[in-house]
Amino acid sequence: MKKVFNNFFVTFLLFIIFTNFSNSASDADIYKKIDLFSEVLDKINKEYVEEVNQSDAMDAAINGVLQSLDPYSAYMSPELYESMQTETSGEFGGLGIEVGMEAGVIKVISPLDNSPAAEEGVKAGDYIVKINDIQVQGKSLSEAVDLMRGPVGSDIEITIRRRGEKKALIFNITREIIKVSSVKSEIINEKTGYLRLTSFNENSGNQIKDKIEEFKKNKKVENYILDLRNNPGGLLSQAIKISDFFLDSGEIVSTKSKRKYENRKWFAKKGDILKGETIIVLINYGSASASEIVAGALQDHKRAILIGENSYGKGSVQSIIPLKNDGAIRLTVSKYYLPSGKSISDVGVSPDIEIAESSDEKFKFNTETDNQLNFALKLLNG
Repeated sequence: MKKVFNNFFVTFLLFIIFTNFSNSASDADIYKKIDLFSEVLDKINKEYVEEVNQSDAMDAAINGVLQSLDPYSAYMSPELYESMQTETSGEFGGLGIEVGMEAGVIKVISPLDNSPAAEEGVKAGDYIVKINDIQVQGKSLSEAVDLMRGPVGSDIEITIRRRGEKKALIFNITREIIKVSSVKSEIINEKTGYLRLTSFNENSGNQIKDKIEEFKKNKKVENYILDLRNNPGGLLSQAIKISDFFLDSGEIVSTKSKRKYENRKWFAKKGDILKGETIIVLINYGSASASEIVAGALQDHKRAILIGENSYGKGSVQSIIPLKNDGAIRLTVSKYYLPSGKSISDVGVSPDIEIAESSDEKFKFNTETDNQLNFALKLLNG
């Protein structure tokens, strides 16, 4: 059994080395690493205090190499892959947060609007260090996600470290069915059409267009606010479609990958739905991926004024690649580039006017306590 165990790992290590690292290493170095890895496995089998679950060890090894590539590549077990597919239908159980991995720590990319996590005060950029007294550091992203999932109505305690806070913050959250509603709208001060986009799903573009058509029926509406704060992204196709609504021409976004024939560029078609009327786009640290494409494209074409804080910096494309075991891998296959040629990855999009987010822990989007929205309204309406 040990021999089989070692052979599995050596085969897997060969795959890792030859597909990811062989370009920079000599054959001799490769075989030394194989010998070293085999020796380590042998020591684990002989000396480790407990029996090793071979299946779990393999999952950890696969996930380890994927997460060494970047924070967004990861292995999904069959169970996790199935639950992810449930999420894309627009209704699922959980806390309502988009998370990623950074330096071995689980990081909140963005809490969803009106989710249990958002209601309790979890913010973009928070680091989750404990889940129900279980240390998260050292665990894979999928393991942490599994810990956060549970029956609807059950409670979970998460411990968070936040920039600027000396002490850890503890949140007790009740798991709920998360219903994703991507577009919210209202007319503010009679002449400002406010559009809040919380995610980029299959219907986001059509919903945005319908809301704008409703606003245009009101002859008093003369300017617009597109709120992309705490929007973790979603479908690239919808980011392109929504950007195209507000542009008459020009490049929207491009992607570059290892295979040059897969490099692509997307351009706007003629026809600005707002006919040049003023747009302000609100962004913050929780604006990621597709949100950054829209904000960056409108900024580069000088079509919108960006207000808020620097965005997250998730400028890469992940493909979900199914595996034979009914699991899957999430793998980064290309990166986004704005019309200016700038990459979003790790840098994000900088606002034209930087305004700090409200300090209220239970941050709400309203005209009374929202610093960024208040500033945008004053800029538009005087």
